[in-house]
Amino acid sequence: MQYLSTRSPQHRVLLGEAIAQGIAPDGGLFVPESFPHFVPHQFDGLTALPDIAERLIAPFAAGDPMIAGELKSICKAAFDFPVPIAPVSDAPAPMWVLELFHGPTSAFKDFGARFLAETLERIRRGAPRKLTILVATSGDTGGAVAAAFHNRPWVDVVVLYPKGLVSERQAQQLACWGGNVRTFAVHGTFDDCQRMVKEAFLDPAIAETHQLSSANSINVGRLLPQMVYYAYAGLELWRQNGRRANFIIPAGNLGNSLACIWARHAGLPIGEIVLATNANQTVTEYLRTGEWEPRPSVPTLASAMDVGNPSNMERLRALHPDFEELQSQIGASSVDDIEIRSTIRRDSHELGQVWCPHTATSAKVFRRLLARGVRGDWVIVSTAHPAKFNDIVEPQIGRKVEIPESLARLLSLPRQEKELEPTLQALRAQLQNP
Repeated sequence: MQYLSTRSPQHRVLLGEAIAQGIAPDGGLFVPESFPHFVPHQFDGLTALPDIAERLIAPFAAGDPMIAGELKSICKAAFDFPVPIAPVSDAPAPMWVLELFHGPTSAFKDFGARFLAETLERIRRGAPRKLTILVATSGDTGGAVAAAFHNRPWVDVVVLYPKGLVSERQAQQLACWGGNVRTFAVHGTFDDCQRMVKEAFLDPAIAETHQLSSANSINVGRLLPQMVYYAYAGLELWRQNGRRANFIIPAGNLGNSLACIWARHAGLPIGEIVLATNANQTVTEYLRTGEWEPRPSVPTLASAMDVGNPSNMERLRALHPDFEELQSQIGASSVDDIEIRSTIRRDSHELGQVWCPHTATSAKVFRRLLARGVRGDWVIVSTAHPAKFNDIVEPQIGRKVEIPESLARLLSLPRQEKELEPTLQALRAQLQNP
């Protein structure tokens, strides 16, 4: 299996090289040259997440001597925490919650970050030069990447996040590491952070001194493992009732959404896919009008979704270049801050569910779909533990949110970060003169 740039198909590499590079030399994103086609019975007898992961990812690693033979051990090490898919008995229609927050940093980003770290660990064996992982984060990615790569001697991690635009507990998770992890609070938005990362990859001066890779969802090594939990959930419900599961996904940079779309494209039993956005409506407006108009992001309660120019739209449009076809493949609905608060409050009282602000956007869209008469089996994708957003959640539910043990440990560590202006020049200076 080879991987092509979304911008110029002559850039062809195997999976290991695509993961190591992070972004194609022309600035495009790597995508598979083709997709395998699975049918559910090919996963018969496989119920554990690492086993499903190995079966699903194997064709995407085919022909790569650096990964194919190591895939079993990679999946076993990366997918070592539970992924409950829980029915909500008091919901007004069939509804499940896919809980993706049981990893070490209490967010779905742990899946991709840990897979990426385990894969690069094997790819980098014997490499003469240290790798630098450069990551922009709107909240959870940076913490997950820092946790996955912390204290690995062959790599340095540089985390950029928008100062003041993530929750306090998220900021602590981003800046509590030290060692081989450096964290920068950028005076700008997530889009500024993402732009700085992309510019750094194309900067000749940085290339002379650093071998860069990415851990954002611009890296295909993040998307493949995120396909796994959609395969897992889709197969679980298919085995229960023989119907395809429909997913409502909180959408920011579109990596999580694209992973579900890729899983369905590869033949997994997945039905409708609806994206829940916040007040950053670039994607919802595009699907409504056909006009792609990136815009500056605006801050919301669902901060990890505050993206005005999502990178993975480039991959989505590469998969479905015809707009009408793309429009038929996914839906999208926007949820504002008032609705986020009211959904957290209502579903806590009526359903006994406590949502993070991002999950609340999906829960609100679920009720909208029911009001329109939509039926079927719907899965709310819960992307982060509500304890990471206690200042938002607790006033709505009227009680404290219990903090997971792994998160509590990170909150007790000292904070280590520097502030940074939102320019390539400022980032280059920090990389070259730490």
